[in-house]
Amino acid sequence: MPHPVQDFNQRIIEEFRANHGRVGGPFEGGRLILLTTTGARTGTPHTTPVGYLPDGGDRILVIASAGGSPRHPDWYRNLLAHPQVTVESGVFTYEAKAVVLTGEERDRAFARAVESDRGWAVYQEKTDRVLPVIALHEIARPGPPNINASSPAEAIKLVHDAFRRELALIRKELTAGTTTLGAQLRVNCLTFCQGLHNHHTGEDMAMFPFLADRHPEAAPALDRLRAEHEHIATLVAELRKTLSDPDLDTVRREVDRLTTELEAHLTYEEAQLIPLLGGA
Repeated sequence: MPHPVQDFNQRIIEEFRANHGRVGGPFEGGRLILLTTTGARTGTPHTTPVGYLPDGGDRILVIASAGGSPRHPDWYRNLLAHPQVTVESGVFTYEAKAVVLTGEERDRAFARAVESDRGWAVYQEKTDRVLPVIALHEIARPGPPNINASSPAEAIKLVHDAFRRELALIRKELTAGTTTLGAQLRVNCLTFCQGLHNHHTGEDMAMFPFLADRHPEAAPALDRLRAEHEHIATLVAELRKTLSDPDLDTVRREVDRLTTELEAHLTYEEAQLIPLLGGA
């Protein structure tokens, strides 16, 4: 007999993979990953849709809430037995090491989560167990990241769209009616800034030289894109400075300015590079 939860999860998994991380229903507009763990007893892989929190650097956070159930979710028991997991973001797939946070580090992370979404507190109130917070540390691997795309042209569009979605989510969070910049929202902004910096650095060091060598006629466009990277970096630096400012309106203005400038840059880059990458 089909299991309702398993059927629901399978529909989300299929929609997530078909749409590179975009889903509807209860997860629409949220931050979602597919987490694949190894069964604690069976040793077989199990994939589960899980909400996550950005945490800067090379890790994200997940919370074993199970909707406030009295029992830990299966995926949590699995990663206790087998800490190496696979993470799918919709654009990237990577291996990660799961580390359960303890003590003050766990409490600070959970407080950030509650500050950004009261639902986590509701789940905690429904159960006697302390909801575990787990850090998923990306395991570094040689070479370029594993992008879920069939071509370099598709890859750049998927990465750009991921930046667009995250920036749109941050803007939504900034206009959610709060009067102060919460700790988790600050982390979200800083994580976005670091990811954008890493992406542009990779383009400057690898993609642009590759294209310049094969398409000399693209030199003016590549020069413009490099200059735009420097301009975007200045805007990111300004945003970083405002994140310690108590004036939320200042942060909103910087995020809006970055959104406008970045969208223009991404649109121009796609127009110039996708035709070249399709034939590279």
